[in-house]
Amino acid sequence: MTDLDSGADGPQPFAHLSTPNAALYRTVLLSFARAKERFIVHLRPEDVAAELRRDSDEQLAQTLDKLVEWGNLRADADTGRVTTVEDFHRKRFLFQLTAAGQAAEQAIAFYEEAIGRRGVLQSVALTDIAGHLAALSALADEDDPDPGKVHLLLLTLAERFSSLADNAQAFMASLRRAIDFSDGDVEGFIAYKERLIDYINRFIADLANSGARIAALLDEVESRGHERLLTLAARREASDAVPAGTDAAEAFARAEAGALESWRNRWRGLRDWFVSAGTGRPSQARLLRQSAVTAIKQLVDTVGLLNERRSGRSDRSADFRALARWFSEAPDDAAMHRLWRAAFGLTPARHLTVTAATVAAWEDEAPQGVPWAEAPPVRISPQLRRTGSYERRGKPNRVRDRTEMRRLLREQTDREAAETAAARARLRTGGPVLLSELGVLDPKAFRLFLALLGDALAARLPGDTEVKAITGDGSMEVRLSLVPDSGEVRIVTEDGVLTGPEHLIEITDLVGSL
Repeated sequence: MTDLDSGADGPQPFAHLSTPNAALYRTVLLSFARAKERFIVHLRPEDVAAELRRDSDEQLAQTLDKLVEWGNLRADADTGRVTTVEDFHRKRFLFQLTAAGQAAEQAIAFYEEAIGRRGVLQSVALTDIAGHLAALSALADEDDPDPGKVHLLLLTLAERFSSLADNAQAFMASLRRAIDFSDGDVEGFIAYKERLIDYINRFIADLANSGARIAALLDEVESRGHERLLTLAARREASDAVPAGTDAAEAFARAEAGALESWRNRWRGLRDWFVSAGTGRPSQARLLRQSAVTAIKQLVDTVGLLNERRSGRSDRSADFRALARWFSEAPDDAAMHRLWRAAFGLTPARHLTVTAATVAAWEDEAPQGVPWAEAPPVRISPQLRRTGSYERRGKPNRVRDRTEMRRLLREQTDREAAETAAARARLRTGGPVLLSELGVLDPKAFRLFLALLGDALAARLPGDTEVKAITGDGSMEVRLSLVPDSGEVRIVTEDGVLTGPEHLIEITDLVGSL
């Protein structure tokens, strides 16, 4: 016998999934799994080749050797057909699945089944569960129920319930995927919708009727002593347990206790599925009905949306996606601005009026940074105040050329932007610095500094000594760390002196660093 059940690091039964010839390895292992289902344990290379309908060549031999190396297969010397000395010395092997290889095949099969599973809503399972519970109720009413009948009924009940719950979960998951990807085949989805809604409606009705009957039967069985039935099933299972240790009675008691706890857990799951525990804990059946009703509404809404798209009605999300694509394909900023104005109609306001006296007052009288309440007012006509319109009756006035006014506003905006940029540059620290080292701040920089300081202090929780905050527009980041036992610091500005505890501060201009 060749002991090649595992590699140097132990069995690696999943290694074949990540190799270039993974498909060949999978078909070879599947042939062994199918043979095991036919109660055939050993296969020769020519048997594998016949299963795969191919020649028993060198590639197949190398495949079997690698699977032995990874621990999926075991190779035993084939002495059954030795007739000469040459046959004895020639390497002939019988191959069979190892325990690790069989476990890997079962895991892969379970994974593939779970991934491809669509699930069903099993109305028949509801009828079967109700029938099994009625039979259990009759057995519970007997003085000495047959343990074999009780055990068989509980096993069948658990199997049907597990199938019902798993299939319902898989069906709802597949239904959500069908709704999410309904854009793929519009015609097929709309044709499928009517049958699907009718199918769900039938199950909802069956679940409401059978669920109430099952809940009543559960109460009936419990009132007649379901614990006695669970104990009989657990005792019968424990009788098949393998003895462990010298004390057989103790091993049997442990096996019975474990089996009884398992049956109690299954019964609790069955009860939670069909019986609500108050308004705060609705049953899983009720939640499933609610999910099914919600799914029907989503199906109807999705079909309505698809019909709107097919009928040519405007879809806002599609319009915005098209607009975003146009913006990304624009050749320059000027084209983007033109596209913005065309899409949203944000053209300059022709009703804006800035008189020459107001312009002169802004340029000559109002210093930079003056509060708006103290700034020169904009003079308006008494007629505008009284009637809401400048226009007189009769011929309308000519449209005024406001090019100069727009230029003045643009210059003012550019000047304010430059001052803000200068304040950002002034406050950039390039690393952690003490507040006392900031130096004298001009009014613009000081106002920006106060805003940053306010954002950081507002984000700091009680007890924190360090905080990081980003301004609301996402343009600057500030890190603030308290310096213990450093006393009070004074920050001198043109408007006055700011005092407070010493901190380490780091200010980063996120816009400038892009």
